[in-house]
Amino acid sequence: MGDVQNDLMDASSQESIVLMSTEDLTPAMGIPDSAARLLTTGTHISGDEHVGHTPSDVMTPTLSFDDLTTLPDAPSSVPFDSAESMDGEGMKQSPAGPRRRSLLPMVLVAEVYPPDISAGLNEIAQHAVHKNFMTEDNMNQIEDAERVPVHFRCDEQLQDGAVFVRPSHAHHCQIPEGEKFVIHVTYKRTCEAFRAVGRMMGVLFDLFGPDELAMRMSWEECAQFESLGVMLDCSRCAVLSVETVLYMLRTCALLGMNTFQLYTEDTFTVPDEPFFGYLRGQFSQEEMTYIDTYAASFGIEVFPCIQTLGHLGQILQWPRFAGVRDTTEVILAGSEETYQLIEKIIDAASAPLKSKRIHIGMDEAHGVGEGRYRQIFGDKDSSEVFLAHLQRVEKICKDRGLQPMVWSDMLFTLAAKNSSLQSYYETSDLPQEMKHNMPEDLNLVYWDYYHTNVDAYLRKIQQHRDLGFEPWVAGGICALPFTIAASDACLKACKRGKVKNVFVTTWGDDGNECDIMSALPGFVYYAEHCYTSEPDVDWNLLRNNFAGICGGNLDDWIYASKIDVPLESMDKTRFPPNVSKWILWNDPFYGFLSPQYQNMNLEAHYEQIATYLRAATSEETVSLYPLNGRLTFPALIAETLTIKCGLRDRLVAAYKSDDPNRQLFELARGTVQNLRQSVDTLWRYHRDRIWLSTYKPFGMEVVELRYGAIRTRLETLQDRILAFCEIDGDVSPSRFTAGIRTAHREELPELDVELREVYTGIGLEIVVDFARAYTPSRALGTG
Repeated sequence: MGDVQNDLMDASSQESIVLMSTEDLTPAMGIPDSAARLLTTGTHISGDEHVGHTPSDVMTPTLSFDDLTTLPDAPSSVPFDSAESMDGEGMKQSPAGPRRRSLLPMVLVAEVYPPDISAGLNEIAQHAVHKNFMTEDNMNQIEDAERVPVHFRCDEQLQDGAVFVRPSHAHHCQIPEGEKFVIHVTYKRTCEAFRAVGRMMGVLFDLFGPDELAMRMSWEECAQFESLGVMLDCSRCAVLSVETVLYMLRTCALLGMNTFQLYTEDTFTVPDEPFFGYLRGQFSQEEMTYIDTYAASFGIEVFPCIQTLGHLGQILQWPRFAGVRDTTEVILAGSEETYQLIEKIIDAASAPLKSKRIHIGMDEAHGVGEGRYRQIFGDKDSSEVFLAHLQRVEKICKDRGLQPMVWSDMLFTLAAKNSSLQSYYETSDLPQEMKHNMPEDLNLVYWDYYHTNVDAYLRKIQQHRDLGFEPWVAGGICALPFTIAASDACLKACKRGKVKNVFVTTWGDDGNECDIMSALPGFVYYAEHCYTSEPDVDWNLLRNNFAGICGGNLDDWIYASKIDVPLESMDKTRFPPNVSKWILWNDPFYGFLSPQYQNMNLEAHYEQIATYLRAATSEETVSLYPLNGRLTFPALIAETLTIKCGLRDRLVAAYKSDDPNRQLFELARGTVQNLRQSVDTLWRYHRDRIWLSTYKPFGMEVVELRYGAIRTRLETLQDRILAFCEIDGDVSPSRFTAGIRTAHREELPELDVELREVYTGIGLEIVVDFARAYTPSRALGTG
């Protein structure tokens, strides 16, 4: 038996797993040293620094209940013995654990390749997660491994999206004298050359013997779309560090993607507008130029994804922009001051990038024309206001030689005079006046993250075509396995409907608490779907590519999603609940959402997840699957929820027992203390190993406010219990005096309240934000 709290603290001090080196780029890319230095990240604070509350390991002395209620004086300070739990040796091995202990000693060596992919290949070689791809520029790094030559050739006669991978000989181990075994990669577009590298990495991961090499390194495939890419949210508190953006670009390249967007409402620099992205960690112009140049080395087009109507609350909160405010979220259409600002925004967003595309947003601009607009310009139909604004912004783009695209939802919701998502997906037609006033040189983006039925996507695609527009289609990544079901339906419809352009989005609503790396399985799934004409994805190929490119065990990453899908009976094709979020943030004293899971054994569920993920993040497993180290985060969440989910019921049972003092004291000394330690460990890991290793530090205060709230409430809970038990609640051992009676007995009226099921009949299948989860009082914003 071991000390689970020490195990957790050890986990929090592990090195960050994902390989995102800060080394300078090669001069071959044409990037100056000054720009390369932008990759440097700040110093991360770890250990016991930044602890603003009483340290949990000195919370209470090692005395029994009888000792504390009978002794006149307390002994010298001695910390409690930590709770015992199963150690790593006693854990079950992950059912989807490694098939072997190491990979075959083989390294792909790019010997022949066109100059235009040289810089990109060198970057892939430098950062390959399994160190099994090299170029002739760094072959001296190969030790004790067989070199497998790879020759690349661009063939303009090929169909767009096609790539052929062929071995020079049928048998790798039977090569005639004077010849050598070579893998030939023939492609037309640059992105397919890197797609071939990624798939070869997947083959090497799954290779069990050299005799398989020639057979496994022979395939051909063709992209089903003209463009395939990702859009990463950098506006919900968390702005990706440049280093993380480069990691994502390399990953997208190895998957064969060729477009890339950073969703930036206000998180990019606009000259002469210091309050645009103020204290938000916005990207500088130099950083965006650097990202664009880096992406181009892989054949990836980066274009802006901004907002020019709604979702602008972050800037509209400042007095500087009071004159262009319609509502708290929507900019003032029709105002010349507004269009002067939008011109500056569009210039700033597009200037650092080579692409002439620009995504100007305009989704969910609910209330447009209904705030200050009505006071200034009078009462006009919102559709009229929206279309006039769209025409004006489209002209600003056109005057600059830019090709704009917009999210399409407002067209349908305004036509239906209903701002709900349901009206977007169910409204089938637009009024004639709206059709006639639509700008012609515009791309519409149909976004849908929710449907798991192919026909739903096909209907909406056709509705966009009926308007005279060939839509781009954007899917979304959220919790697995729902992402798989929704993405499968979306991409089947896009292939069947011959859509030309698709991309997949990630969103960090309500504080961006999730690890962005949890989207990687979704990225890989999207790519595999987009490179096969078959209706279904080859799951063996998917697993191998995720392992070979990203370094993760796909089954383990999917399993981790169980923290939000606790019951096998839950419909995994419905939009998933965020159970782990609202149990974690639910006030520990009230536990007012706990009736949602009454009569369910969630403690056993989360304990099982924690045990599984501990095996999935063991040293042996991580040596083969380096990305699995990131699963320490959901493992710590599961550890914490194992303790927290039943806390309210335990408190009430103890409070109403025949011996409440003794029972509550034991809870304070055991369960509550263990929970405080677990929350502290989770907070530090989230801060140091997730946030500060992935994002810029700005915005972290939103998540830390939440941890601070729970830590404070747990400290108060423990102090109140000790006071109720007529034990001094001062938890500092050096000042602890046992047996001192308070002036009046502390009461615990919170535990007298009978809880009600807030969302009747729904059980666990709810999605709530932090403000709703934390307290029944309407006192918080959502971040």
